[in-house]
Amino acid sequence: MPIRRKNKPGLDDLPGLFDTIDINLDGASDPYSEIIATHRTGQKTPERNMAREYAIDPASLVPHRELQYMSFGSGSSGNCAYVGIKNEGGIIIDAGVDAENVLKELKRNSIPVDKIAGIILTHDHTDHVRYAYKLLRAVPSMRLYCTPRIINGILRRHSISGRIKDRHTPIFKEFEFAAGPLVITPFEVSHDGSDNVGFHIRAAEKTFVVVPDTGYITERADHYIRKANYLMIEANYDRAMLDTGPYPYYLRARIASATGHMDNKDTAAYLAGIYTEALTDVYLCHLSHDNNTPATAFDTIAAALAARGITVADASGSVESRAASLRLYTLPRHDPSPLFVHRL
Repeated sequence: MPIRRKNKPGLDDLPGLFDTIDINLDGASDPYSEIIATHRTGQKTPERNMAREYAIDPASLVPHRELQYMSFGSGSSGNCAYVGIKNEGGIIIDAGVDAENVLKELKRNSIPVDKIAGIILTHDHTDHVRYAYKLLRAVPSMRLYCTPRIINGILRRHSISGRIKDRHTPIFKEFEFAAGPLVITPFEVSHDGSDNVGFHIRAAEKTFVVVPDTGYITERADHYIRKANYLMIEANYDRAMLDTGPYPYYLRARIASATGHMDNKDTAAYLAGIYTEALTDVYLCHLSHDNNTPATAFDTIAAALAARGITVADASGSVESRAASLRLYTLPRHDPSPLFVHRL
């Protein structure tokens, strides 16, 4: 069967290069007159209108600012984390993880070390300061931000070069300071270091709050936690595991004291009591190896939140986790966490 083709004007019917074109703008029978008239008059064909309707706004292609967070290790064997704005800079929180591992993970996640303003220290215990000087020597542009009592405690308690003072910028509780693109306010927490602080970190319109080793939530810590969009908070031990575990009495008493660490149930009850929709992500830090497990900490806190009607999911990035009221993540003790990214 022969193929029937639509009638089209033949090539012989097209105007020549030097021919005079007589266009009937009122609608000629010439099949090309409408197209020629449209281009002459600047009118838009339906196809051109559709193209405009579905065109991508160039402004939407501008990348959004992103707050990045990752932990390099969290627990009595070493604590260290990173918070920063992508491509703009950030800070290291504590320095209890080997500097070589920290630098390797930063490079693996394309975080430029020359844009990191420095290290902020929460207190002077070994698992938070052991590699501070090594990291400072590896990255000469970085500063050490801590209170005068913390730097004095480091020099008194540890075999660290006195030259660390040359890189020290003193900070003070309740006085905010700038570190790269971040604005940071230290505040009082309850622990048994020479001095002990948490951090309220403001990045654009969002807030990341760090509440490290603490026996209970102080009044000032509570004040800043209630402002948080993202929170790193301690859930150190399960009380039943601590009471029946291998630790001697004096160590159990220290851990459970007001200047020790937070029990899972205490952290759970506190979070359930202060939760608002502004708080979207919680990172549980400093889990005990002998007196806690990631599953125990997660389940205890998720149950307390669920009892208030708050839906909790992990931080896997799944559809379910994105739809939950709160994402909860237990930081690994020895390994780096994923790089978490929050849109600003």
